[in-house]
Amino acid sequence: MMRHVILLGVALLVSGSATAQSTANKTGTFTLTSDVGGQGTRQQEFNGFGCAGENISPQLSWSNPPEGTKGYAVTMYDPDAPTGSGWWHWVVFNIPGDAKGLPIGAGTPGKAGMPKGAIQSRTDYGKPGYGGPCPPKGHGPHAYIITVYALPTEDLGLDADASPAVVGFNLNSKALAKASIVFYYGR
Repeated sequence: MMRHVILLGVALLVSGSATAQSTANKTGTFTLTSDVGGQGTRQQEFNGFGCAGENISPQLSWSNPPEGTKGYAVTMYDPDAPTGSGWWHWVVFNIPGDAKGLPIGAGTPGKAGMPKGAIQSRTDYGKPGYGGPCPPKGHGPHAYIITVYALPTEDLGLDADASPAVVGFNLNSKALAKASIVFYYGR
């Protein structure tokens, strides 16, 4: 049984890279970058649940969207959370197609920086907006995967009450391309 799981994982990686290559436009591959670097800091760390960080979302920039892109979405996910299903830290969609990124702190609802019309839906913290890393003390560094999705529509037809699973289903069924970065954080 384990052998089949490993082979399936390899097949998905190969098909994923072929898909990424086919979605590149003439100027390059769809790319996500951030000033956060490979290690998170107390600036990104959540403030609550026993954590005392600043809970400020990182700056994000994307480039080379595929042809037909009319909107974007951004997610941040921790697959290492000891929940059995990971932890959704940030879910944003309906970002207009002319956006090239998000400035630092845009994930705080009511603060400047989030493009008009964009919706931040609820996270696993139970509320919308950016909720930074807060891994259990001594659990080791967790990987935080930030992904931007290029979409053929600006409006997913969802609202701020949409769960991360519902948003994820819609994003993965409609994405023209996606690009991810990973940063690590532990306490």
